[in-house]
Amino acid sequence: MTRQEIIGMACLTLTALIWGFAFVSQVQGMESMTPLFFNASRFTLGALSLIPLLAFNAARRRGEAAQESTHQREDGEASAAAPLPVRLWSNPVVVGVVCGVFLFLASTLQQYGIAVGRSAGRAGFITALYIVMVPLLAFVFLRRRVGVTTLASVAVAVVGFYVLCVTDGFGTLTLADWLLLFTAVLFAAHILVIDVWGSRIDPILLSFVQFATTALLSWAGSLVEGSVDWAGAADAWIAVVYAGLGSVGVAYTLQAVGQRWVPPTRASLIMSLESFFSVVGGALLLGESMTPRGYLGCALIFAGTLLAQLPDDMFARRRQA
Repeated sequence: MTRQEIIGMACLTLTALIWGFAFVSQVQGMESMTPLFFNASRFTLGALSLIPLLAFNAARRRGEAAQESTHQREDGEASAAAPLPVRLWSNPVVVGVVCGVFLFLASTLQQYGIAVGRSAGRAGFITALYIVMVPLLAFVFLRRRVGVTTLASVAVAVVGFYVLCVTDGFGTLTLADWLLLFTAVLFAAHILVIDVWGSRIDPILLSFVQFATTALLSWAGSLVEGSVDWAGAADAWIAVVYAGLGSVGVAYTLQAVGQRWVPPTRASLIMSLESFFSVVGGALLLGESMTPRGYLGCALIFAGTLLAQLPDDMFARRRQA
């Protein structure tokens, strides 16, 4: 394992920790704010927190440019000759906006799911299903192979989702559960977009553009629904600050950094630890608890997320041995 991989895994582990406890702040924020206004506030704060880093990076690049002007000129000529699609998907603004759209959709659905369900631990574990959906979406859209272990992980996670959410027939599958399930799909898509197009782009710039895009879309939604409430934001300022500076400004940036050196499947495994931290945070800070059936469902979902990371040819190698 290389030094870069170790750093990337450390970044993603810290991301999971921050995200897990952020579910607590997201639940608390819903006591006085709407989902769109909460997201507008926290993503604006997250984008603003990156401006000093952007300024520092810009100054550093200007210093490097003076020493590498010849190489930059050659790269510019090669870039100008590249096809338009290649130039577009190499543009940090284009990639950042696309990531921001996925992030807006995922975070908005997640926040509505949390607002309806009001459970940090439950929301964290259902959202963690994205770990299983990453390889499935990679197969559908990127033609990456799906093996036996991936299919088994899907089966285990689906059983866990049923045990956690469906306690008395399918009629008890709540609106919050459906919203959080679709949230997992969108977060999986967000991970793959960063893996395919974002790994070659400066992570600070990518993070800033996607945060700004999410914030603008959230502000537009808040203005349309008339949910801008500064008094409510003042009541939930601690939750907004943590979700903005911690969950958005720090954690999403660490995700962009970590995914530069860690493959998407392994990265999603590490980040799925947010589900564990969400239960810990909900128990410590909100006094949440689950029934034994609920804990069994969580355990099955987590087992499915772990199983999804095993090599697809592992059992074949063992038979050959």
